[in-house]
Amino acid sequence: MTNNNTSSSILRWLAIVIIALVGGFGGAAIYDQTGLSGQSTRAYLLAHPEVLPEAFDVLQKRETLARLEPLKAELETPFPGAILGNPNGSVTLVEFSDYACGYCRHSVEDVKALVADNPQLKVVMREYPILTEKSVDAARMALAAAKQGHYAQFHDLMFAMGPPTDETIAAAATKAGVNLDQARKDIATGVFDQQLQANSAIAQQLGFNGTPSWVIGDQVISGAVGRNRLTDAIKQAQESKAS
Repeated sequence: MTNNNTSSSILRWLAIVIIALVGGFGGAAIYDQTGLSGQSTRAYLLAHPEVLPEAFDVLQKRETLARLEPLKAELETPFPGAILGNPNGSVTLVEFSDYACGYCRHSVEDVKALVADNPQLKVVMREYPILTEKSVDAARMALAAAKQGHYAQFHDLMFAMGPPTDETIAAAATKAGVNLDQARKDIATGVFDQQLQANSAIAQQLGFNGTPSWVIGDQVISGAVGRNRLTDAIKQAQESKAS
């Protein structure tokens, strides 16, 4: 019992040490006032340096959850029609994507495989065009396609046609069955720009500065991490819901 109390005490004070390291002079004052500069604490940290990255990892996860929690409902509510997989699925994967992003293009097949392997997976697509002006145009057309019920078709075709240009955007939309005249009228209203701004605001709050980026359960993931990493995240989210 004494050993457990000692370990808990050390870990509690260790958190304050980390605050001191991060907080600069203010943190250093806290550090000094708690008496953590004592030889026993120093000896423990020298003997067990592995607890420092572990503690930082815990703090990082807590900070992520704190940012994610107030955004969760908005984050998992798609723009009408901008969805892949099961629209009524019990597990939600959110992807922030840019049609000019080569890594996003490579992730298309990963997402298709995840949907095929998980009948309860809902993939909420958030257009996050940050690379080129034409990726903004492609994102607007994607939302116009979503409004007409052709999002998935446009999404796949746009990535298949390579980097977005006026020609490839129009070709992908036409082949997907989008009414171009109506789409252009809808785009001109500016309603899709409002959605893109909302997506950008959420991405910035989550610390995303590139694509693809993902949210699944309580995990925030950046980059083209591959099918296996996303599969593990989906399993963890499913287990969390079941518990």
